[in-house]
Amino acid sequence: MYIIDDVRNSFICGDALQEMKNFPDESFDLAVTSPPYNLKNSTGNGMKNGTGGKWAGAALVNGYATYDDNMPYDKYCEWQRECLAEMMRLIKPDGAIFYNHKWRVQGGLIQDRREIISGFPVRQIIIWKRKGGINFNPGYFLPTYEVIYMIAKPGFKLADKANRLGDVWEFPQEMKNKHPAPFPVALIERIISSTNAKIILDPFMGSGTTAVAAKNLGRDFVGIEISSEYCEMSKERLALCQTSENIQSQQLSLL
Repeated sequence: MYIIDDVRNSFICGDALQEMKNFPDESFDLAVTSPPYNLKNSTGNGMKNGTGGKWAGAALVNGYATYDDNMPYDKYCEWQRECLAEMMRLIKPDGAIFYNHKWRVQGGLIQDRREIISGFPVRQIIIWKRKGGINFNPGYFLPTYEVIYMIAKPGFKLADKANRLGDVWEFPQEMKNKHPAPFPVALIERIISSTNAKIILDPFMGSGTTAVAAKNLGRDFVGIEISSEYCEMSKERLALCQTSENIQSQQLSLL
């Protein structure tokens, strides 16, 4: 069993579901995450042709570094429900989960993730409207949004004046990040800064965006990531972020 102070502000390289089981109940104020979307199990969402631009070398066509992102849909939903149940166990009575996912049509049927979130206390749906994007499939309009489910325990409240924000948030994609499907830092900063959370869990940490956003805001984090490559990427990004902060502090002290 993990002791929070021993893993505070660190990355745990391992399986999200199994590692979450190693934490005591109510360890975190907030969970912010975006799981793998099961993209390889798709009938044609534009990911099959990986030529050019950000997708050079067919990034994601073969899945992630250590996860092929290709599960039968019922198994995928079962896995994600187990992950959400663990997140619910781990957040405090005044905590919440911000769960970013993407709706799509699969075999003529809408996947709005209802099979995943059914029974969980979804309080609100936030639309993340992305600026830009790439679409290789001439049969589809360019997808420009994703969905963030705010799944909240009864005691959860937004930070002071955060409720003035609307429920459609427009942020550009991260184009300089080596991870094939990164969050924008500004999006995660919007989420975290809208809460009073002191310690944040991201069980699908990817390239460490939640960690960077948390540290930018003076909050603590724990990140879980199955890929050792992405864990190292996260550490490097966080170190660069902290180095930049130190340089700025030194410059200010000289003024």
